[in-house]
Amino acid sequence: MPTHLRSVVLLNCLFFFSFFSFMPLEKKKIKVYLIGDSTMANKQVKAYPETGWGMPFTVFFDSTVVVDNRAQNGRSTRSFMAENRWQPVVDQLQEGDYVLVQFGHNDEVPTKTTYTKPEEFTANLVKYVSDTKSKKAIPVLITPVARRKFNAGGHITGTHDEYSALVRKVAQEQGVALIDLDKISQELLQKMGPENSKLLFNYVEPGEHPNYPQGRQDDTHFSEFGARRMAELVLAQIKALHLELAERIVKPGM
Repeated sequence: MPTHLRSVVLLNCLFFFSFFSFMPLEKKKIKVYLIGDSTMANKQVKAYPETGWGMPFTVFFDSTVVVDNRAQNGRSTRSFMAENRWQPVVDQLQEGDYVLVQFGHNDEVPTKTTYTKPEEFTANLVKYVSDTKSKKAIPVLITPVARRKFNAGGHITGTHDEYSALVRKVAQEQGVALIDLDKISQELLQKMGPENSKLLFNYVEPGEHPNYPQGRQDDTHFSEFGARRMAELVLAQIKALHLELAERIVKPGM
């Protein structure tokens, strides 16, 4: 090959490699699994306007993320596994996926069949974490989101103190990310106050909605507005923790 042609080919090759070396690598597609109870779960139409915070959470991510909400009404760490809802997730987990785990509402009530003693609750959380890590996926533990409960002085009162503390302890001991949703949702409720905080929850006046002809006053489950605000709290913590997942949150203007 003549010298001048070799030079042209070489220059073209250098341009080709330099051009593609500066092209951003396409992000691997991942799944984010939501594992938890009714405060996170997808709702049937008959329950509207009750909304789990996992429902609006799905729309905040770019096209590289699929949110798979497996949360179910009335489940605890124990009953979720006993009903074989956890193992199918483990079987499908891929490296780089995320598992967000939020339980406590049903674990902590002794009168419920889903009651889980503190030591068993701890062991179950450890299993969720270890199973997730075994698939090179990323566990994120979440303390149970706050109920709306104010004392006579207008101060928010925690209803998950013991079980939230257990979640924090497991996260620290296992070295995994923690979103203290109990704490930050209590702060939001306190900021809004006893009356305005009702807007976050499934409060319906009699005759206001066909699903609740007699009305509804629910201090545990969220309205559509409340679910979005809780989802935004979780998203803000994902950013604060500098998880890689934060880079996949849709930015304003995109």
